[in-house]
Amino acid sequence: MTGPAQEADVVLRLDGITRRFGALTANGDVSLDLRRGEILALLGENGAGKTTLMNILFGHYVADEGRVLVDPDGGGLAELEPGSPHAALEAGIGMVHQHFTLAENLSALDNILLGTETLAALRSARAPARARLQDLMKRSGLTVPLEARISQLSVGEKQRVEILKALYRNARVLVLDEPTAVLTPQESDTLFATLKTLAQDGLGIIFISHKLAEVLASSHRIAVLRGGRKVADLPTVECDRRKLAELMVGHEVVETVRAPGSPGATLYALQDVTAGHGRDALHDIDLDLKSGEILGIAGISGNGQTTLARVISGLEPPVSGTATLEGRALGHAGARTMIDSGLARIPEDRHHDGIVGAMSVSENLAIEAIRKRENQRFGLLRFSAMRARARKLIAAYDIRCQNEASPARLLSGGNIQKIVLARTLETEPKVVLAAQPSRGLDVGATSDVHQRLLAARERGAGVLLISEDLDELMRLSDRIAVIHRGRLSPAEPTETLDRGSLGLRMAGHGGEEAA
Repeated sequence: MTGPAQEADVVLRLDGITRRFGALTANGDVSLDLRRGEILALLGENGAGKTTLMNILFGHYVADEGRVLVDPDGGGLAELEPGSPHAALEAGIGMVHQHFTLAENLSALDNILLGTETLAALRSARAPARARLQDLMKRSGLTVPLEARISQLSVGEKQRVEILKALYRNARVLVLDEPTAVLTPQESDTLFATLKTLAQDGLGIIFISHKLAEVLASSHRIAVLRGGRKVADLPTVECDRRKLAELMVGHEVVETVRAPGSPGATLYALQDVTAGHGRDALHDIDLDLKSGEILGIAGISGNGQTTLARVISGLEPPVSGTATLEGRALGHAGARTMIDSGLARIPEDRHHDGIVGAMSVSENLAIEAIRKRENQRFGLLRFSAMRARARKLIAAYDIRCQNEASPARLLSGGNIQKIVLARTLETEPKVVLAAQPSRGLDVGATSDVHQRLLAARERGAGVLLISEDLDELMRLSDRIAVIHRGRLSPAEPTETLDRGSLGLRMAGHGGEEAA
């Protein structure tokens, strides 16, 4: 697997791919081979060109220069028709996106069959399809209840359905984008064991990830993009975390280390709080956040984290129970009251809830403090003062944009998150609500986010960290609680916990549930 590629082993070749968007070169002369039976990890900073490259492979974009060649059946490499997802599917290329594309109201079997039958067919060939899928599941280990509705399946089972969709279409190349972003550690282990089995059966696999530990543990080879160009293509056995981080960002990345702290009195508390409805409802939540600590909330997506964040930030009133800030009952305080009381929010969806895309960087940086004297006088906005403040924050937080007047929507995810961090932390809030603060960020941007949160903790703020990334929680949190089906476990010191037990609790096993 680590020797020179033999032409007969190559199932996919990207040859000199270049793609420009105006003056920006998203991909510059990128060449890459994938062999049969190989697991290739694709790494790079946010904006490095990984997604653009995969969109060209799958026909969503057309390269300005270069070509894609595929050999799904061993007959030799042939050029793939550019700009045609149908041609990519026919050539045996399957993609599993980070956000699943499944019809929740249909069964797993119906989702797999969608698009595989012609309109001229008089009836659906469900029996032969079911038999073929049973054989696929047996060989691959990707077991799912075929007749169950997607809405009834766990996140891990939904991902298996996505992979089975690709295999059912005879995929010989499988591309996965951040495949473990919403999985528990046990589900992640199961996924990579399955991928190794599929690779042994001759499938070529590319997966995009920011998690260096899983890249080192599960890939045969690693390719790194930086600034749209390939800067490394190495056997995994020649790599380590430090080397990969430096290749990705172009300089040494400082590992975030949480020093022992001395938490103070309770800053914010919830008592017997019930809120929301449906799968994301909260039931009798108790929570206490102390000054000078980071309290981590672990859980699989859809177990009440979104409602918890909305309640704390004042966007959704609780149905019952009480919330207090510094011992003062908050009642049904709204978002403006919470901001004025010293709470700052890093929202889960930075694009939808974190910025107004059509507004400039300077306007987004001022948006939550627009009523303050430095931003307005006699009811008129002081744009010059806003721009001057923005320039200082752009330098302090290394927000990479053309200037403070640039529309925020044009920035990468990592730079949008830096806008949110600057707006949130520069006011030195008492309480910081950080929901999935490093989701989808590269190692350099993640390190910066973590250092900012630890700095807030050091100056005495209470930080509530809601995350699905156990490595992030274990690295930053003083205490960790687990949320499952809207119920929150008592918080425990991080030193008494391990990733395995937390993963089991996130899935509803262990602790009180097991008892």
